Amino acid sequence: MRDESREEPVLRVEHMRIGTLPAISFEVAAGECLAVEGPSGAGKTRLLKAIADLDPAPGHIFLDGVERLEMFAPAWRKAVRYCAAEPAWWTETARSAFCLDAAGAQRLERHLAAVGLEAADLDRPIALLSTGERQRLALVRALIDQPRVLLLDEPTTALDVAAAALVEEQIRYLLLAGRSVLLASHDRGLVARLAHLRLELARPVIAAARAAS
Repeated sequence: MRDESREEPVLRVEHMRIGTLPAISFEVAAGECLAVEGPSGAGKTRLLKAIADLDPAPGHIFLDGVERLEMFAPAWRKAVRYCAAEPAWWTETARSAFCLDAAGAQRLERHLAAVGLEAADLDRPIALLSTGERQRLALVRALIDQPRVLLLDEPTTALDVAAAALVEEQIRYLLLAGRSVLLASHDRGLVARLAHLRLELARPVIAAARAAS
């Protein structure tokens, strides 16, 4: 039964099937963080990518009551943004990945400062950046269009303690601003501090044939 005291969900997933997992259904409201938990190989990344419309998966997904199939794919992916644990880049520098108006440029400056980066980092070759710098720049890239829902896959795994704290604080700010966050992380402390809801994925059972003796 639905908890009537909760706000209407921003994101609603109904009967989504990922691999051999049972059908998955859940809701996330504005300002809520849902932690997607489970052992490696359970399907956390596949679930996030399916919600972002990057991988096909049976089921129904709604954003503010509008089903994904009723929206153009670019509009959905702009509003429901996936941020990978190992982000890919298709440009020589991060700056080339941004095409912004004046308001967007101001947001970019704020987001960079919030995660401990400088404007000069945008012009350094991606290949020369550390893994943690690339990861934080990818988070900035995901935030720049102000998505309604942010899907974070191990957002602090490559960061030192100081940088991880900045990213955590940025996620907390997004929640206070009414964004919805899905968080897949093996950092139990991070999950405990941020998550309002939890979704546990069990490891799929793989049947192995035994040769007759």
